[in-house]
Amino acid sequence: MRESVLEVRVLGCGDAFGSGGRFQTCFLVSGPGRRFLVDCGATSVVAMHRWAVDRGGIDFVLLTHLHGDHMGGVPFFVLDSHFTVRRTRPLLVAGPPGTRTRLREVMETLFPGSPAMTLRFPLEVTEYALETPNRIAGLTVTPYEVVHPCGAPPTALRIECDGRTIAYSGDTQWAQGLVRAADGTDLLLLECNGYDRRLPHHLDLGTLLEHRDELRSRRIVLTHMGEEMLAHRDRAPWECAEDGLTLAV
Repeated sequence: MRESVLEVRVLGCGDAFGSGGRFQTCFLVSGPGRRFLVDCGATSVVAMHRWAVDRGGIDFVLLTHLHGDHMGGVPFFVLDSHFTVRRTRPLLVAGPPGTRTRLREVMETLFPGSPAMTLRFPLEVTEYALETPNRIAGLTVTPYEVVHPCGAPPTALRIECDGRTIAYSGDTQWAQGLVRAADGTDLLLLECNGYDRRLPHHLDLGTLLEHRDELRSRRIVLTHMGEEMLAHRDRAPWECAEDGLTLAV
């Protein structure tokens, strides 16, 4: 058995509506010399307080897509870093094409004038090249386009870090990009919003069971579950995420 080198902390695994009282999507990945977030939903700064996370120790944020329950916490994180944490070292936010414009618009809507602020720290926003490996803060991040209308390309992320590979589906209906992202990974964080009812642009347990042989990952953990799926989570053949859960990779 290989020694674990990464820790994935589930800061939030809820759906857009906080089903089951869960925080919205946010995963904290820690490895030798680096700590980063994968998605940062609107409740994420609250979740960081709940789990006593050192917010100033987070190096960068990777976003799968530009819905509020996956990126709506970034404005709060940026302003918290400025006003409360008093951060001075750089912060990088990486996301799909359209991230720069969307983040600026969301910050202006929520906190008018904030995009023009002079922050205490350098803030860099970069956008992925799709379907190809991107070198981001020393990692290799490959975003595969999936199917989830959000005004910009939605992605499943494949993240190669310190000799381990993690994939996260983001939100999507069944798509081949998901298969490619998951192939041969050490951990797949996989959306399972519904139970036995097909939902537009989301995954459900029935669909995942139909395609289970195509999901070639060493470990699968279900996330982003709605109320019906939460009520039937014991029917799933995979682990189910909980807020606060720590996964060794």
